[in-house]
Amino acid sequence: MKNIKFLALPLLAVLFLSSCVSVRVVSDYDRETDFKEYKTYAFYKTGIDKAQISDLDKKRILKAIDLEMSSRGFTKSQNPDILVSIFTKEREQVDVYNNNFGWGGWGWGWGGFYSPWVWGPGFGWGGGFGPNVSTRTEGSLYIDLIDTKSKELVWQGRGAGTLNNTKNIEKKEERIKEFVSQILEAYPPAIAAN
Repeated sequence: MKNIKFLALPLLAVLFLSSCVSVRVVSDYDRETDFKEYKTYAFYKTGIDKAQISDLDKKRILKAIDLEMSSRGFTKSQNPDILVSIFTKEREQVDVYNNNFGWGGWGWGWGGFYSPWVWGPGFGWGGGFGPNVSTRTEGSLYIDLIDTKSKELVWQGRGAGTLNNTKNIEKKEERIKEFVSQILEAYPPAIAAN
């Protein structure tokens, strides 16, 4: 019984840490653009309507973008400098954890991390619990900024991660705010002086 408790603690720690994975963010931008010129924004309805997520999640994302843009000094306008659009992608992520661990003495057996079908002498005794397989949906949220005069994309940020606790609406809203906040941290781009 003590061994089970001893093994359960590290497994719980791994599960807890894996649930706290942050948003992975990348961004890209047009090097010719002077981002200091942009002061006003509006949402690009045509692009947002194409995003393949629920209308409730769209509202949550747009609300989070409004909060971030206003905190950066932008104002919403009928005649904006930039248009904000979003789109999403998702994919099923399969995680396999090999829980074969143990200790022991000299003997014959099969095994090895990279060659499980090789027979030969080996050192070890082990308790194998077999692989643990879990699946999760990983999503990507793209935020596009489009110059209204040139009608060209000038900045794009992407955040990838999981939307944990989707049954708990408050936690879901917090996670969406975290996605948007971390994506827009990369705007405006830090352009080095030449």
